[in-house]
Amino acid sequence: MDLPVPEEEETGEKSVERAFNRHISMLRWGGLNERWRAADALAEFADDRAVQPLIEALDDDYADVRWRAATALGILDGREAVTPLIQCLEDESSWVRMAAARSLGLIGDPRAVDPLIRLLDDEKPRVRREAALALGRIGNPRARDALLRLLDDTDRDVREAARQALAEIGIRGEASTA
Repeated sequence: MDLPVPEEEETGEKSVERAFNRHISMLRWGGLNERWRAADALAEFADDRAVQPLIEALDDDYADVRWRAATALGILDGREAVTPLIQCLEDESSWVRMAAARSLGLIGDPRAVDPLIRLLDDEKPRVRREAALALGRIGNPRARDALLRLLDDTDRDVREAARQALAEIGIRGEASTA
């Protein structure tokens, strides 16, 4: 007598793949809250296939979606996102500019150095702070003079970020000359 074969249970991989694809769809076609939540969730998957849809989301009409997409791209370390993230440094939303600066620092691509230096003049202190920290993470000595200027910034957090960035660049500069 043959025993009935149980239905194949969904494996963990299939379940993860289904969730990943659902979040990609939500990012592209969902409502506002679905789109920004999908951007957050896609960063958690650590899957390079999310990079291109997240780059596309940088053009979303809503700043919340652009902000979360820029943040997710930094977590994913998507090098192909460097140019679109640099463009986000000019976004009308300070939250998007701040997230783009942070992500560029995490990615660490030297192409971001000059645009981040320009961002040190942003009207919003939180944006200047993130630009300074990003420059410190990248560690390129070209940023030293611009960061030195920030030591006189009116905002205490910006001054502290500039000090931290200068320390990081100094340490890296010493290591590269040794």
